[in-house]
Amino acid sequence: MISVGMLRDVWAFRGFIISNVKREFQSRYLGTQFGAFWNIAQPLTMIVIYTIVFAKLMRPSLPHHNSEFAYSIYLCAGVLTWGLFGEMLGRCVNIFVEHASILKKVSFPKLCLPIIVLASSWLHFAIVLCLFLVFLLLSGNFPGWVLLAGIPVMLIQAAFTVSLGVLLATINVFYRDVSQSVSVILQFWFWATPIIYAPAVIPERIRVVLELNPMWPLIHAYQGIFLDKVAPDWASLIYPTVLALVLGFFGMYAFLRLQGEIVDEL
Repeated sequence: MISVGMLRDVWAFRGFIISNVKREFQSRYLGTQFGAFWNIAQPLTMIVIYTIVFAKLMRPSLPHHNSEFAYSIYLCAGVLTWGLFGEMLGRCVNIFVEHASILKKVSFPKLCLPIIVLASSWLHFAIVLCLFLVFLLLSGNFPGWVLLAGIPVMLIQAAFTVSLGVLLATINVFYRDVSQSVSVILQFWFWATPIIYAPAVIPERIRVVLELNPMWPLIHAYQGIFLDKVAPDWASLIYPTVLALVLGFFGMYAFLRLQGEIVDEL
């Protein structure tokens, strides 16, 4: 669905993309005394609270992990990567509506907008991930070379998120309730993913249903890398990969079919 011409057009506006990512980075981190701290405060607070509340309760569900940091690592692996997913999807859904003024005034490839969201979200996540890796290194739990296995997992997650985001962003232009619905759905989606709890505590009949959640194998892959220091079961990632491709097809189809009406509707 994405032609060479579209990619060429986006490449021609690479300066526009870089400048917007740079501006977002500066607005997020500069001008405050504590800079990056404010952007990790929310996930850090969530991790501390959940660790205090659930650490002892969840320890039996993490067999063969005697480290006092086991649950914290399991939790961080899920919370931080879910934060990347939630931020990216939430921003993608609103990209056309939030940039209505510039879309009406400036002519540029609309696909630049999800790329800006992707790059900006990854840049922020890289900072948070580095802090997490420092913690793993200091606590003697650094995963080593298996950490590189997280790169394809992250690429699959990004493809799934952007594909879903572009589809919903296109629909959101015409039905503004979509963005409000996504914020509510994300809360339920979070609890339908084994982030706070381990899969072992879920009854089998419920687990069969929850495994239809495409974020389940992705989060499990991250947890395996950071906690168990093992590469993911690549076969389990076929499902979210195929779903990303399907959503990408429908997302681009809807976008290309309706892009001429998007600016008029905004």
